[in-house]
Amino acid sequence: MPPPADIVKVAIEWPGAFPRLMEIDQKKPLSAIIKEVCEGWSLGSPENYALQNADSTNFYITEKNRNEIKNGSILRLTTSPAQTAQQLHERIQSSSMDAKLEALKDLANSSRDITFAQEFINLDGISLLTQMVESGTERYQKLQKIMKPCFGDLLSFTLTAFVELMDHGIVSWDTFSVAFIKKIASYVNKTAMDTAVLQRSLAILESMVLNSQDLYQKVAQEITIGQLIPHLQGTDQDIQTYTIAVINALFLKAPEEKRQEMAHILAQKQLRTIILTNVIRSARPINDEMAHQLYVLQVLTFNLLEDRMMTKMDPQDQAQRDIIFELRRIAFDVECEPNNSGSIEKRKSMYTRDYKKLGFINHVNPAVDFTQIPPGMLALDNMLYLAKHHQDAYIRIVLENSSREDKHECPFGRSSIELTKMLCEILKVGELPSENCRDFHPMFFTHDRAFEEFFCICIQLLNKTWKEMRATSEDFNKVMQVVREQIMRALSAKPNSLDQFKSRLQNLSYTEILKIRQSERMNQEDFQSRPILELREKIQPEIMELIKQQRLNRLCEGTCFRKISCRRRQDKFWYCRLSPNHKVLHYGDLEEHPQGEVPHDSLQDKLPVADIKAVLTGKDCPHMKEKGALKQNKEVLELAFSILYESDEYLNFIAPDKHEYCVWTDGLNALLGKEMTSEFTKSDLDTLLSMEMKLRLLDLENIQIPEAPPPIPKEPSNYDFVYDCN
Repeated sequence: MPPPADIVKVAIEWPGAFPRLMEIDQKKPLSAIIKEVCEGWSLGSPENYALQNADSTNFYITEKNRNEIKNGSILRLTTSPAQTAQQLHERIQSSSMDAKLEALKDLANSSRDITFAQEFINLDGISLLTQMVESGTERYQKLQKIMKPCFGDLLSFTLTAFVELMDHGIVSWDTFSVAFIKKIASYVNKTAMDTAVLQRSLAILESMVLNSQDLYQKVAQEITIGQLIPHLQGTDQDIQTYTIAVINALFLKAPEEKRQEMAHILAQKQLRTIILTNVIRSARPINDEMAHQLYVLQVLTFNLLEDRMMTKMDPQDQAQRDIIFELRRIAFDVECEPNNSGSIEKRKSMYTRDYKKLGFINHVNPAVDFTQIPPGMLALDNMLYLAKHHQDAYIRIVLENSSREDKHECPFGRSSIELTKMLCEILKVGELPSENCRDFHPMFFTHDRAFEEFFCICIQLLNKTWKEMRATSEDFNKVMQVVREQIMRALSAKPNSLDQFKSRLQNLSYTEILKIRQSERMNQEDFQSRPILELREKIQPEIMELIKQQRLNRLCEGTCFRKISCRRRQDKFWYCRLSPNHKVLHYGDLEEHPQGEVPHDSLQDKLPVADIKAVLTGKDCPHMKEKGALKQNKEVLELAFSILYESDEYLNFIAPDKHEYCVWTDGLNALLGKEMTSEFTKSDLDTLLSMEMKLRLLDLENIQIPEAPPPIPKEPSNYDFVYDCN
């Protein structure tokens, strides 16, 4: 029979005695249990004793946490929190340096327990520790030369105990004097300071800044960025972490008007470069806390953009309008015309035409486009940065799109505004840092204008994706969705530099995104269940037959191939097509590239399909083995294939593109009864199979498909229920 739920079996220790096994009734008051334990060891005054966990925490057992005691726990009988606090309060004031050091060490360990902390704070223990830091350290510093290790430990344990006690949130941070702040700041400002003391001092300053606006002002007066920078250039990652934490705290609590000023100071002190060199690119792996602090710094840095992001453009502000004029000047290489040149209508017409080419929504007054917040003026800032720092890319994008048909142009102005808004959403500009997030990106620490450079890369990506999708103005939102996915996937790889990010995007073309989406859809849990896999296997032969027929139909239509000799490229063509009955290949030379299909009658040569022995590709082709520059061309090598027939006779091909290469090699293999193995066959199979599966499963949406088929019911005892229609 199991023991009652309220009974817990534990072992209880007492120094100098054998441990006792006991059953604790959780319904009894804790004082009654302690009294019972004391009586077992003949100890009087049970009110002076308490139980604590005998593990590394040494936390006291109280009425609040007693339910956490499990069967098999080991507890220890010890002096009560009040008694221990009183003893330590007296011991840390000892005149003996060794006794004081030992007492402070015990205090630092005990202060982690909130029960003890409450008792020690009730004895005004926090004030005692601050007085020791403010005044007592002068006396200790005199002993530093002869007792240097002891001094470091003494101060370290004092500050550790202080930090642990304050972490419980019992005492307000606003109660501390300027003298105490100055003393803590002095430990940070010193170049040679005990590591443990420096670490605790930085932790105290961070807490002061975060927990009190008044203390922020006082700490900001005592600590400068220049004094914190040297701590980042060391090798201790904990010190570096606490240093960045203090910088983040000062940044976070700084008034709005001072943040830009502080950012300017950080840039002057080359904080970004120092962090990149000594932290991000150091040989040591970055721990979780450091990753969090770097993430916080990244967020706070990008939040400096919030002001511009939420600032609407004033259409009447000439200085702001001049930026748009500058964009027009750089794009079209025009000088600002004097006011008296030409009629007003002519100038307006010219401006409207150019603003349309620049892709603004409002062609008459593009300033109106920047009244939407977000992204406000930040979008215009990004456009100007691109135009000035990446002028070739800017001009190419504008002129490329202005030369396209209206419906196919990628509007630069509108794209820049929407892209800036999207990048602000991705980087969460304007949002406070998350407490547990560690999602920092090393590449943003490689450039002083990281956001602007990020935009410049992404706007070129958007233009490239627009072309790949052959998009029109109606497809704008679809393009933006694809671009967002490309950016998010590239960022997920955590590139170390902006160049790596750019390379990653190059590999994430629109075609690749479609493949990834398709692959992810097919890998979903629903598509991995046994019935679905069986259905997939059943319909796959049908799909393969469909692809085979499509390939053979394309061969029947025929393709024009360019003739290439082993010595030089000649502008001569030849045509090859399969007969409708799939029995003969017709081919012959042409004088020029045909406009449509070439009839069989005009093709002089024939090759019966029955005579074909094999299809060779790439390096195995005889025309790729000949000496000359041709075999060095990798692109041509990938498009080459040959038909082997009769006694070592070959018909050599070089396809005009990869698609035609796949169509012909697949079609020829199908004619020979071999497997079609090209990339396009795999892609078509995945696409068609996915579509067919979705169509067949359409009526089963939100219906759980069983893993095994339902059992066949037993035959009925009679068939009287059958109705004879005759």
